[in-house]
Order: sequence, then C-alpha cells, then structure tokens
Amino acid sequence: MKIVFLDEYSVCGRNLAGIKHHGEYVGYQTTSPEQVVERCADAEIVITNKVVLDAEKIAALPNLRLICVAATGMNNVDLEAAAEHNVEVRNAVGYSTYAVAETTIGSALALLREVTYYDNYFKSGEYAKSDKIFNFDRPTAQLRGKRWGIIGLGNIGREVARLAEVFGCTVAYYSTSSVSRDEAYNRLELSELLKSSDIISIHCPLNERTRNLITDNELAQMKRSAILINVARGGIVDEQALADALNSNVIRGAAFDVFTSEPLRRSPLYNLQDPHKLLASPHNAWSPVEAIDRLIECIELNIEEYLSRKKQVG
Repeated sequence: MKIVFLDEYSVCGRNLAGIKHHGEYVGYQTTSPEQVVERCADAEIVITNKVVLDAEKIAALPNLRLICVAATGMNNVDLEAAAEHNVEVRNAVGYSTYAVAETTIGSALALLREVTYYDNYFKSGEYAKSDKIFNFDRPTAQLRGKRWGIIGLGNIGREVARLAEVFGCTVAYYSTSSVSRDEAYNRLELSELLKSSDIISIHCPLNERTRNLITDNELAQMKRSAILINVARGGIVDEQALADALNSNVIRGAAFDVFTSEPLRRSPLYNLQDPHKLLASPHNAWSPVEAIDRLIECIELNIEEYLSRKKQVG
C-alpha cells in the first residue's frame, strides 16, 4: 500500500514514523496542481494540507481510497466527488484549539501594549538616544476589564472565552449559524456585539453566511478604541475595508493570521499609513510543535481506523 503526502513541509519536519510504517511512504515538500495526478497515480492513501484534490483529480486516481486532510478545514477536497468514487475523507479535529486560542490572546495583548512599536523604538536606537526613562508615544491599555466579543463559539471560540475571562474580560458572542444553544456567555446580534466590544475575535468557518461578514459598514460600528482579530479564515473580513478603517482611525488596530489569498501577494494591508496598527502572521497561529505533533497523531489514527475497516471488510 502506497501513502503519498503532497505538502510535507506543512508539518515542519516533525516525526512521521507513525505514518510511514503503515506502507510505502513518499513525501513531497510541495506539490503543484499539475503534479498531483502523476504523484498519486498508484497511491491508496493521500495526505494533503492545502493541495487541492478536485473532482477531476479524484476521478483520475482509481487506486485512491482515503484522503487524510492534514488540517481541520476540508474545503480543498471535493467531498461530493470523493463520495461518488468511494473515497473516504478524514480531517484532523481539535489539534490546534489551544494554539490558536493562545495566539488570539497574545495578539490582543500585543496590540493593547503596542508591542511592535516599542520593540522597534528600542531596536532602532531611539531609546538609547533619549534623555527620558519612559516613553509614552503610544498610550497602552490593559486587558482586564475589557469586553470581549467572539464571532463563532466553537471549540476555539470557547477556549478564547475561557482565557479572556481568566484575564478579567466580560465575554459575549455572535452565532454565525444562528443555532440556539445553552451557553455560559451572553449571545448578541452582530451589530450589538460590534458596538459594545473592545476586542472582537473571529473563530467561525468561511461559508456563504460568513464571506465578507465584516466590511466597512461593520467596522464603522466598532469602537474607535477597539481591535479586531481574525485567526479563522481569510475572506470573512474585507481587507480593503480593514485597511481603510486602520488608515482612518476607525478602529485602534487589528491582528490577522489569515488572508483572502495565501501567500498574500498584493494587498492594501502592506501599505498602511501606520504599520504598527496591524499585527500580521503567515497563517501559523495553529502551528506550535506540540500542535503539529497532535495533528500527526490525528492522521495516524485516521489511517489506522481506515485499515481496521478495510481488514474487517476483507
């Protein structure tokens, strides 16, 4: 049995021995769309993080029986085509909950404390030239006592809510699915959440209900002292509207780990009048080594369960 990992770079060189021992393993650091069919031609199991397996590619792989998505989101796999061709698709759930939640809290602290500005103030030599011990160019704020609004109260959203409460925040949330549940936090409509929150963090999937959920209209409803954090998916926030809001001081700042296209080639976010208003990272909120190791364990388990079912049928 052959196992192919199409974008092995996405697990940061961590130990894959638990996957490799299940069969003939071939790993590629990256794979272009044109290379997918050739590389997977005789594979029974294909692992992919972000390499797309669409209907055409799945149809061209008659030996394929299991797709392991090395992530939670499965939007890079045509699930209908997979089902039509009797190909199982399994993702990894819960491996990055704590990692993304920690990134969210850290982003809020960094923005409120103006970490990037004062780090640059020190490293640029400005502090060494100053005749003052303290610098108050940009007033800072504390997290305690803030109102934290969460868009999407799933596993990550709940962990962020728990941590925010530990820091002394009052938490409320908006449900993008409109499903009513008994939660420990106050549920608000989006407009009310935007108007009342000091911090808004986004933890919902990208779908027809959430695409461009936050545009210039929604940003204008936020407090001028508020910050917006998106560690969910690009496309939920209109990036041009965000850049305009930051340049016009509509909101205090933003932290983004996800973007409409990745890598982000061109964007107004690269040309902000005040770059310290944006804390940006290359879609790696999920990726502490502990979380990557857990992700690999999830893939191992998905393969083992597949092989167990196969043995029972055989």
